[in-house]
Amino acid sequence: MLSSLINLFFPKTCHACNTILTDNELGICVVCRHELPLTNYHFERPETVKKIFYGRVRLEAATALFYFHKSGRVQQLLHHLKYNGKEDIGRIFGNWLGAELLESPYFESIDVVIPVPVHFKKLKQRGYNQVALFAQQIAKVLNVSYLDDVLLKSRNTKTQVFQSREARFQSVAHSFYVQNINRIENKHILLVDDIITTGATIEACALVLNPEKKMQLSVATIAITHSIFR
Repeated sequence: MLSSLINLFFPKTCHACNTILTDNELGICVVCRHELPLTNYHFERPETVKKIFYGRVRLEAATALFYFHKSGRVQQLLHHLKYNGKEDIGRIFGNWLGAELLESPYFESIDVVIPVPVHFKKLKQRGYNQVALFAQQIAKVLNVSYLDDVLLKSRNTKTQVFQSREARFQSVAHSFYVQNINRIENKHILLVDDIITTGATIEACALVLNPEKKMQLSVATIAITHSIFR
């Protein structure tokens, strides 16, 4: 009763198009869900994302849930997730991708999910790591461990927008470190981030997570930019 009254006077709206949600819609309306540009890399063309990292880091599998288009719905949703406190977007996408990875043969041996960390200053400023709920929900669906105290960030790097891949890598190189590495040795790790633009952040994290090839490493993100394939 109370919930119905609250929704009557303060209706929940879609994070992508701002239309009022029905009782059965969570965060994103059905129309927007159907129009989000799925990649299906974890079902089809499994080598596509891995090729980005050939010669840089070794990955067992890699995927992204959506393609990222400038000014598109995915960009708006990621902006809300990262800057507007809409953490439930991460939970929605984590459930979505987790359910798909559960059906994918390329991710069936995952043991641990680890989010790409943010620096403690940025965490204090924003109040949360935008990747955390996304990663937690994937771990929950896959029924595996979630560890956010193994991979940490030591430098508060500036935004990398408009930088080249090499410039981005130089910005984040040596920004991450690992502790309690014994907790992930001989495990298959799923490293999770919000978006792949050049791959620099994933590369920097991978180099510290698996320097001696003592574990398997895969990657999953919410989105990937088309420009990375040019």
